[in-house]
Amino acid sequence: MRHLVFRINNNVTLSTFSDLGVAEPLRRALAAENYQTPTPIQTQSIPLILAGKDLLGIAQTGTGKTAAFALPILQRLAEKRRPTKAGDVRTLVLAPTRELAIQIFDSLKTYGRHLGLRYAAIFGGVGHKPQIMALARGVDVLVATPGRLLDLYNQRQVRLDQVEVLVLDEADRMFDMGFLRDVRKIVAATPASRQSLLFSATMPADVAELAAKVLRQPTRVEVSPTVVAVDRINQSVMFADAKAKRGLLTDLLADPALARVIVFTRTKHGANRVAEHLDKSGVSADAIHGNKSQGARQRALSDFRDGKVRVLVATDIAARGIDVPDVTHVINFELPNVPESYVHRIGRTARAGADGAAISFCDPSERSFLRDIERLTKRPLAVVGAHSSVTEAPHKEHKNRANDNKKSFAPKRHRNNRGKRHIKVA
Repeated sequence: MRHLVFRINNNVTLSTFSDLGVAEPLRRALAAENYQTPTPIQTQSIPLILAGKDLLGIAQTGTGKTAAFALPILQRLAEKRRPTKAGDVRTLVLAPTRELAIQIFDSLKTYGRHLGLRYAAIFGGVGHKPQIMALARGVDVLVATPGRLLDLYNQRQVRLDQVEVLVLDEADRMFDMGFLRDVRKIVAATPASRQSLLFSATMPADVAELAAKVLRQPTRVEVSPTVVAVDRINQSVMFADAKAKRGLLTDLLADPALARVIVFTRTKHGANRVAEHLDKSGVSADAIHGNKSQGARQRALSDFRDGKVRVLVATDIAARGIDVPDVTHVINFELPNVPESYVHRIGRTARAGADGAAISFCDPSERSFLRDIERLTKRPLAVVGAHSSVTEAPHKEHKNRANDNKKSFAPKRHRNNRGKRHIKVA
């Protein structure tokens, strides 16, 4: 697969939305949300997608990729309107999780509020009937998770032979979650003449193989995840035994500066246990993970977004599906065993040009995970202190760094570009 490559400096803003060719109704919707300045991936991607090019985007959430594909797709759909029959879909966006699908759907409706297009979202965990009704007249844009989409496709409730644009978002996460076979079946059901966009935070062999089959002479647009992780987030590590972590978390949350916090665990049961411990300690908390019903997950997110819950405890499967403004801190209660997941976790803070802080707890069994993370980000985490009950001393380099760092968990302060907000991303 031949492609052009753009590697983007994340600190440079090259244009306005008007300069990129974004139509006035879309700019009006952006202005109503007080979004003025395109992010680098938007600057590179929007003109290419408007021109009908296939695109391979290497970018994580937090870089502006949702708007990077949503704005030009909506514009092209509005410029070339056509009637749709029952079950027809003009643009199909595939997302790995329910939360991400809902957020993309909400973003599309926000950006396209003045265009008069029809949208639908389908995902598991809720009944089929409302989703079937939403497809009854056909839609301009359908956002879907692979499993539920195949269910409705096999029931002949949705047609894919009229798809003009196919977007695969967070392709690597779809592979992690076992959707590879479903995605291949869905792609095969769409026309070969479609425009195709594939976004992924990483490029493992399976994703590269799919990209080669799905995309035609794509342009590759790349935003380094290490730049995103490092630039605006004050990152630190605290060494502690596994059994001491709950007490350490409670101690940290005694500081009111930790105002809106996401805590990550590796397992669903671990998330439940941490949330229950915090509740018993007087800290309002809720858990979100794959075992929760769709209603429970949405309530937890809504309560967290509205400030009714101070702490949201989540697993990695939900990490890329959480887009809540003003998250002050991310705490890795357990380090992820995949270093890229660390980047996605801490990307829940410092969004839309804000600052944030990420604190990681590391027990003796997680030292190798810490080394992998530091190798990926090319930056050692600041050691801010070891819990007194830790049974194995930190490595020498971490111990030396601990002596050089003051115990501070506050976000770093940066001035945003001319005081303007970057566009909200999902």
